[in-house]
Amino acid sequence: MSVATPNPLPKILSGPRVERRRVLVGGSAYWGTVDESASNILLDDGRCFALHTVQHLAPCEPTKIICVHLSYSSRGVETRNNPVPTLTPTYFTKPPTAINYHGGEMVKPADCQYLNYEGEYAVIIGKICRNVTPDEAWDYMLGFAPALDMGLQNFRDTDQGSMLRVKGADGMLPIGPGIVSGVNILEQTLRTYRNGLLVQEAKIGDEMIWWPHYMVADIARHITLMPGDVILTGTPCHSRSVDVGDLVEVEITGLGRLSSRVVAGPVPRASALIEPVGHQPTDSAEVRRVALGFDERVPEHFKKNYRDAASSEHK
Repeated sequence: MSVATPNPLPKILSGPRVERRRVLVGGSAYWGTVDESASNILLDDGRCFALHTVQHLAPCEPTKIICVHLSYSSRGVETRNNPVPTLTPTYFTKPPTAINYHGGEMVKPADCQYLNYEGEYAVIIGKICRNVTPDEAWDYMLGFAPALDMGLQNFRDTDQGSMLRVKGADGMLPIGPGIVSGVNILEQTLRTYRNGLLVQEAKIGDEMIWWPHYMVADIARHITLMPGDVILTGTPCHSRSVDVGDLVEVEITGLGRLSSRVVAGPVPRASALIEPVGHQPTDSAEVRRVALGFDERVPEHFKKNYRDAASSEHK
């Protein structure tokens, strides 16, 4: 495990804080920097716009998205009754088409019952990274961003190993609003909300088993990371399913707040045939074990807020 705070702090953790966002203006994509008031964006061409007037785009275009399975002690306790559930990190991937953006929509197909949130922070790679040590890995990070690692849990019976259809469906990775550097991510708090009510919370430095520089160095031993690639760093306890109409948000102090709404999608045409194509979504004991979690191992206020958020008055 890697638990010692770097000394001295690398530049990406020590400031000054810089937030870069990619937005759509007049039908074209532009990069810009958020001002100190966090209310305006100064585009690289010199124009300035209020943030509420622009449409956000994903702040990265990865060649690959690599995700750690379990990295928070509370998640380890909930799922495996062990705060350190594996000796070393284990990973899965999401395709680049999973990328979504702040203010976007997440489509829940009509044939899937369980769409689970996992509030996380993402590491975005800034330059080609291969064969580095953990101490060196900080210098290869462009910054951090709030992210939602969403999952269609009804495919766990068939894709438990790869997680391909569980975590890889289109739009299942909202990320943003921007990329932030100059903030000590180890001192921040992660919070996830369902319809405005808190359903996940963790102090990152207290709960993370493996810190981001360790994961980057681990992956880069054998896989070249390219600029724009995304490393998802895991979620704390209380990942649960959400309904159509729900607003799901993840806020990380120092980084910002990412929002995405769940909308209804149809059954895929190939699944609606008389002889459906492929393995169909299931509602088995294993699916429910992951989608519904272990309520006896999570704080009571998360459970209450999750139930309260299901009522229409919060939507």
